[in-house]
Amino acid sequence: MAEQKPGICGLCFHSPGCGVIVHFDDDGKIDWLTPDPEAPMGEVLCPMAASAKQIIYSDARIRQPLKRKGPKGKLDFEPISWEEAFDIIAEKMAAIKSEYGPQALGFYAGTGSYERAFKDAFQLGGSQIYLAPSILFPYGSPNAFGVGAPCYTSLGVLAPQLTYGCLHTDMFSDVDNSDLIFVWGTDPSTSTPPALFGRLVRAAHEGARIIVIDPRQTASAKLPDSLWVPIRPGSDGALALGLCHILIRENLIDQSFVQEWTLGYEEFAEYVKAFTPETVAGITGVPQDLIMELAEEIADAEGASYVMYTGLEYTKSGVQNIRAVMVLWALAGQLDVEGGRCFVPRENQIHLSKDHQIASPGFDTSIGAGHFPVYAHFCGGEPHASRLPKSILEGDPYKIHGLFILGASILTAWPNPILWQKAFDALDFQVSIDLQLTRDAAWADIVLPATTAFEQSSYCFYGNAVRLREKMIDPVGDSKPCFTILTELARKLGYAEKFPANEAELLDLVLKDTGITRADMEQDVRLTVRKSADPMAYRKWETGGLRKDGKPGFETPSGKFEIKSTLLEQMGYDGLPKYEESFETPVSRPLLANRFPLVLGTGPFKPDMKSCLRAVPDFIEKYPNPMVQMNPEDAADRKIETGDTVVVKTARGFVEMRADVSENIMRGFVYAPVGGGGPLGPESWRKANVNVLTDLEQFDPISGFPVYKTLMCQVKKKRRRRTIVVQDPSLGCVG
Repeated sequence: MAEQKPGICGLCFHSPGCGVIVHFDDDGKIDWLTPDPEAPMGEVLCPMAASAKQIIYSDARIRQPLKRKGPKGKLDFEPISWEEAFDIIAEKMAAIKSEYGPQALGFYAGTGSYERAFKDAFQLGGSQIYLAPSILFPYGSPNAFGVGAPCYTSLGVLAPQLTYGCLHTDMFSDVDNSDLIFVWGTDPSTSTPPALFGRLVRAAHEGARIIVIDPRQTASAKLPDSLWVPIRPGSDGALALGLCHILIRENLIDQSFVQEWTLGYEEFAEYVKAFTPETVAGITGVPQDLIMELAEEIADAEGASYVMYTGLEYTKSGVQNIRAVMVLWALAGQLDVEGGRCFVPRENQIHLSKDHQIASPGFDTSIGAGHFPVYAHFCGGEPHASRLPKSILEGDPYKIHGLFILGASILTAWPNPILWQKAFDALDFQVSIDLQLTRDAAWADIVLPATTAFEQSSYCFYGNAVRLREKMIDPVGDSKPCFTILTELARKLGYAEKFPANEAELLDLVLKDTGITRADMEQDVRLTVRKSADPMAYRKWETGGLRKDGKPGFETPSGKFEIKSTLLEQMGYDGLPKYEESFETPVSRPLLANRFPLVLGTGPFKPDMKSCLRAVPDFIEKYPNPMVQMNPEDAADRKIETGDTVVVKTARGFVEMRADVSENIMRGFVYAPVGGGGPLGPESWRKANVNVLTDLEQFDPISGFPVYKTLMCQVKKKRRRRTIVVQDPSLGCVG
């Protein structure tokens, strides 16, 4: 019988680490994965787990360091040794520092760098969560960038910190005890980690009411007694404010909480007077009667919770939209109650040490100085990555000459890839670190091969548990873990002592003062130490359970639940969670609607990790072509049927995709997949970078997040198969 072993999934770096049983073939290679219910997060695995063998041993894996041989923009490389690669990198870094100063070098990290040991070793000192790595800080550069600049940080850090004084991960939705569950702008059936959807299924079958607010009818909206509420994309904040209006008007709010524990309630109550059901129905497309019903259900529920992810972030008022939902829950008395939106008790958490993390040499000397101060405040002085093209191309405020890109594909993730290509053309030096060649790698001078997490030792952290990650297999080819790549680079540059030498040394540092040791973990059959949980207590602001000093209140500047954010006002923003129409909608740009009458939203289709899996046979079989979803009525108006080749166009450009005509999407809205435009997979995917449709100049002014969900577009059936031809103007008029 082939060997099997309990371990931690090593595919999805941005997951906290699902417990798996790893099954090996007769050659000692990983063959398949099954869930491990005895381990943290081991109840169920996401669909990507079924493709583990294809991902780990893919022909697309980079197996050795590469050096550019051909021109920029081409994937033309020759193999070199690690020693030669580090020599070239060190030489280029020294030259840039000598001629332009250390700040002329930048480092951008994506979700491929989210392995736990890497995060804890290289998180910016003072940052609330890991977003960007600090590897260049001892070199002298403050220009560390991360994927938090276009993803998750609004929901995960900014909105909760500004309102509650904590992180999204310091809270949980008590869906197991909820009578009412809002699924707002996310699809738990396709999200990682995947266990949440199973809990929603159980809740629905036990009688809980599921309300899905989304332009798409997801699997959650098809559960028993569920309700799908289609909403005009980007208007979620107006709906939340309208629900607050009703609660206040009908005196359905938690009066004692409002009077004793909130800041800015009176101003907020005055502001939301304008958000009547009639007005909000006009903004959102949600009927007045239904708006009234939703407010009453929230107020009446014996425990109402919500499930949200990033669906509300990608509009002009993304952070404020999320804050409006948070205020709604607090006013309704559904904050930190059984079945509500709850705070994780501090005493039930393991608090890892961050004392070893290195602080930025100075945000004020970065290219982000003066821009997105709230983001920088909570993210350790990280400059916003959206500033990179202006720096590289215009020297604003100075020119970045060299750039590392680790575990990311900027050209398939950020708006306006043509502008980013011009920026990459203008760089003196570029390094790509990844599992496979990305579109960005076509501009790299050096490409370094990374491993999956199956190929390294590490650990995972689950809030109340820590587990050792055992290495399951040797690295494929001559690849190395990202942790090892950066620590070896630090050694080459002469400052190895600034970072832990290996994952074991790091674990000892983060476990300091926790009362847990590596020996404790090694004695457990699953290499796991769990902290015993005290009984749950609610309304913890009343007893000092939310503040580090143990005093009643919230960990905010005022010590209260900040409807009106002190910090936002200090930094020049409106302190109230006000709604703003996004830049490009049928409301804000009515004349544009003649050319572009549909609203475009973009995002991933699962199983997927953006552009990472395009060469995986299972993905190609399931999604051989990029499919844009559209409503049958919109399709009929355009004589489009499922499978037709269509052109999706905005004011910025167009892409070709196939049509997927479905009742699961509201009329007037289309949904197109991200992840196209890379060098891997079928030609139709390689040609379909949806971000040629998006706009780098449309962003939330608080978070800097690009607007990915509320852009205006047109979809037309493509009739002729042709190559684009540049006409000869000497032909004159021939018609």
